Amino acid sequence: MKAFTAETGKCGDCASGCAPKRLTKLGARVRKFDAVAALAGNPNTGKSTIFNALTGLRQHVGNWAGKTVARAEGAFETGGKKFKLIDLPGTYSLLSTSPDEEIARDFLLFGKPDVTVVVGDAMRLERSLHLVLQILEITTRVVFALNLMDEARRARIRIDARQLARDLNVPVVAMAARRGEGVSELLEAVSETARRDFSASARRISYADKELENAVETLAANLRANFGELPNARWIALRLLEGDENIIRAVRANSLGAEKSGSHLTQLALAEAR
Repeated sequence: MKAFTAETGKCGDCASGCAPKRLTKLGARVRKFDAVAALAGNPNTGKSTIFNALTGLRQHVGNWAGKTVARAEGAFETGGKKFKLIDLPGTYSLLSTSPDEEIARDFLLFGKPDVTVVVGDAMRLERSLHLVLQILEITTRVVFALNLMDEARRARIRIDARQLARDLNVPVVAMAARRGEGVSELLEAVSETARRDFSASARRISYADKELENAVETLAANLRANFGELPNARWIALRLLEGDENIIRAVRANSLGAEKSGSHLTQLALAEAR
C-alpha cells in the first residue's frame, strides 16, 4: 500500500500554503455529488482545520437529526469528482458510550461512506491508532491523515509514515494542516480510495481465543440470516458480545440494517449522507 507523505505545502513566500490546483472548494452544499467522504478522529486533532481547507468554509454547523450533537457538512471537487464531506463528532472510540460516539459509529456502519478520513494526532499516535483500528473493523476504505506533524517535529518525535502505511495497509498522509502541508497528498489518497473498484485488505485485529472467534462467526452468520446483507455482521456480532445496549435494542426491535427504513440506527446516516 502506497504511503502518501508531504514535507511542505508552501509555494513562494506564502506563509500558510496554497490550495492545490486540483482542489475546488464548493462550500456548504451541492445538489449532486459523486461520493461521500466522512471525516473522523479524536477531539483536538485538527479535524475542523482539514474540513475548512477542503471545503472553504469557516463555519457551517447544525445538529444531527433528533440529536443535540453539532454536525457540519461541506463539499469539494477533485479529480473531476464532487465529494460531500461529513464532519463526524470527535470521538476516542466507537463503543457508543455517548451520543457523539453513537453518531460516528452509526454513520460509518450504516451510512457506508465511500471513503473515511481518520484524522490523527502525531503527538499522541497511540491514542489515534486505537480509533483507526476500530474503524478498520467496519471499513477498509480508510485514509489515515496524520496531522500536527509540525508539532511532532518541534518535539523531536519521528514517525515513519511509510512504514505505518505498510503496517495498516491503508494510505497514511503526513500533514500539518494549519500550514497547508499534505493537502495535495490527502486529495490524491481520498480520490484513490473512493474509486468504485478500490479494494484493500487493511490491518484488522485477530483474536487468538478460538472460542471467541467461533462465537463471533456463529453470531455473524445468524445476523446475516435474519437481517440480510449487513455492512459488517462481524463487527455487529462483536458489539453484541460486548453488551452494546443500542445494538441489542435494534436487534430486539428487528430494526437492524440499512434496508430497514425505520431503523433508529440508520435514520441519521441515510438522511444526512444521501
